[in-house]
Amino acid sequence: MERPASTRLFVDADLGEDGAVDLGRDQAHYLRAVLRLEPGARLLVFNGRDGEWLAEAERLEKAAARLALLERRRPQDKAHGPALAFAPVKKAPMDFLVQKAVELGVSALWPVVTEHTNVARVNLDRLRANVREAAEQCGRLTLPEIAAPAALDRALPGLADRWTVFWCAESGEAHPIADALGAAPADPPAAFVTGPEGGFSPSELDALRGNALITPISLGPRILRAETAALAALACWQSVHGDWHNRPAGRAGAS
Repeated sequence: MERPASTRLFVDADLGEDGAVDLGRDQAHYLRAVLRLEPGARLLVFNGRDGEWLAEAERLEKAAARLALLERRRPQDKAHGPALAFAPVKKAPMDFLVQKAVELGVSALWPVVTEHTNVARVNLDRLRANVREAAEQCGRLTLPEIAAPAALDRALPGLADRWTVFWCAESGEAHPIADALGAAPADPPAAFVTGPEGGFSPSELDALRGNALITPISLGPRILRAETAALAALACWQSVHGDWHNRPAGRAGAS
């Protein structure tokens, strides 16, 4: 019996019947030297547009590779998950945050710069790489949109134009997240705004509380780290409006 293909690879090329995909040095090295695949090996490829395809390695060289497309295994779906507008945190926690947000079905990632943000620069190339690797691992067919970093006051209007916006409040009057999500429509999906490690400044809190299009929500009585708050909010949305309850069981613990 043929062993099912388990390796998944995101590619930029178009995918179609009788097609082929040429890979550059980095992906060729990954398949050949890291995964130790050989010509004839089969894997799954996707590009966020044309579904998931079974492919066979025709050529695996040090600086290039070529994959022959055999058949489409899954049609393309659309990202329908929530957006996450998050204040960047330090490198390792942000890598973890981005990877897990992708696994939780996030459809857009918006880095927002706040007065207390202590990260001088967002490495978008690193962010994109984490997004691709997480999508390959978890089986999704889309990559979330990645917005350029923007100041919080500039990002909020754009979020409110596209999503139902919830702000994860650290204190003060706020709606329990389960109640707020239960009362909100599933479409458009939610956008969650989470703050930096030092919390929002007083002026930012005033702006958030004074915006009628943004609902403050509570994540419970404990003080959560910035990355924990973001992932807790995404998990709650999935449990209420997401695909956890109407899809086949996932591969818990898969790597």
